[in-house]
Amino acid sequence: MATTLNYLLEKYGPLMTLEALAKTLDRSPQGLRVSLNSKSEISNKINGCRSNNIGRRMYFKTEAIANIIDGLA
Repeated sequence: MATTLNYLLEKYGPLMTLEALAKTLDRSPQGLRVSLNSKSEISNKINGCRSNNIGRRMYFKTEAIANIIDGLA
């Protein structure tokens, strides 16, 4: 049985870019960026999954994102 975590790890690896997260959530990268700057419960959860930025790129921990999608976080 394929899980959300297995699917995301196969597709993106242990870290997801903002673009990969936007695609997964069916959002535009700019729309997701605006949403993450708002003060809401979901934006706080997703921002808590952020890893260190490398240059100008934002990275998110795939395992934590899978937990949020599955409703475990």
